[in-house]
Amino acid sequence: MTLTVLFAAGDAAFADYEAPLTRALSEAGLDARLVTEAAPEDVDYIVTAPNGWVQDFTPYTNTKAVQTLWAGVEGIVGNDTLTQPLARMVDDEGLTQGMVEWVTGHVLRHHLGMDAHIVNPDHAWDHQAPPLAAERTVTILGLGTLGTACARMLATVGFDMRGWSRTEKSVEDVACHHGDAGFGTALDGADIVVLLLPDTAATRNVLDAAAIGRLARGAVVINPGRGPLIDDDALLAALDEGQLSHATLDVFRTEPLPQDHPFWAHPRVTVTPHIASETRTDSAAREVAANIARCERGETLKGLVDRDRGY
Repeated sequence: MTLTVLFAAGDAAFADYEAPLTRALSEAGLDARLVTEAAPEDVDYIVTAPNGWVQDFTPYTNTKAVQTLWAGVEGIVGNDTLTQPLARMVDDEGLTQGMVEWVTGHVLRHHLGMDAHIVNPDHAWDHQAPPLAAERTVTILGLGTLGTACARMLATVGFDMRGWSRTEKSVEDVACHHGDAGFGTALDGADIVVLLLPDTAATRNVLDAAAIGRLARGAVVINPGRGPLIDDDALLAALDEGQLSHATLDVFRTEPLPQDHPFWAHPRVTVTPHIASETRTDSAAREVAANIARCERGETLKGLVDRDRGY
């Protein structure tokens, strides 16, 4: 029987995904038709995004699973009408590689002090070599797919790597901490902290004044995860006081970041417009098709969302 896959992530996204996703479904051995309209009772799978046009999932009584194209699901996981299994994008190789490149680039930028040489209007000749990576402690908060990939890459550069996660994890060459007891230990004395946690009730404002105070004096904060992970007021106060030397932020509570937000004008804040990583069409299409094939074989969906945890 031919499967009906409803693409509900919007017309603009469909223009990009129609050909690669149709091809990926076929290459996965699936007899499937990809559509943007269908009678709800005929839909076997829904491919969407948190801002997709299907917001009431109640009529889709025969739908086996909903696959989102995004890694973050905070915009959809609380939808009470969504009772079908929900899977998030976790193994898109393009998304992962993009995040690894962005995080590695900005960690190295701050580690090497590149800004002082890129913008040097006084032509200062400050002959001070940076420390080696092994002398710099980098902590990654969040050891999911993205956090683990970034930690591994930074470990190969030679940084003294730490990681923290809600549950126990093990990553080679990374000192892994978990739970409430391990949170402070992961932060204590860290020179650079990278936030790659999901946005949940338990993680909002996880980097508050107390957490920032545990970092090394003059530490750097890098946030490509989610805007609400940081207490903005505490961050600005720490930058002004000198506890932090810089913050590079890619995500914000309100996006686009309002023009009058103090982050724009602060001399020790770098704003990037939510570009740390994007779902790449071809690789994401392969992951969507592979997950549908898993479900058809009776296997557990990859990236299956735990509603209680929120991700």
